[in-house]
Amino acid sequence: MRIGELSRRTGVPTRMLRYYEEQDLLHPDRADNGYRSYPEAAVYRVQQIRGLLDSGLTTEIIRNILPFLDRPDQLHPHPDCLTAETTALLRGEAERIQARIDCLGRNLRAIREYLAAVAPDHGGERA
Repeated sequence: MRIGELSRRTGVPTRMLRYYEEQDLLHPDRADNGYRSYPEAAVYRVQQIRGLLDSGLTTEIIRNILPFLDRPDQLHPHPDCLTAETTALLRGEAERIQARIDCLGRNLRAIREYLAAVAPDHGGERA
């Protein structure tokens, strides 16, 4: 499939797909006319990349673990990909994500406390 179809099927803009290629995350074939050609599996690969990026991982980390992932809904890298460098990167990312979770939790509590104080009838409701 060409890049436009991959974009439509994944919801990822073509510009972003080209960026994934630049970052060595996608590897399309090239037709004689220079057009990119993606296999059917690219749909799942792009979904996987999106999910990993959305979870906060960097393209560097994704590049290291992507060859060992086989399904878009699972993050179970093969033990061979866990070099000391990749392990350190993943530990750093886990700490960064945990810090974000902690911060979001504090912010959520503060917002709920504020709502409870200024709108007691609606403060405890979840949106």
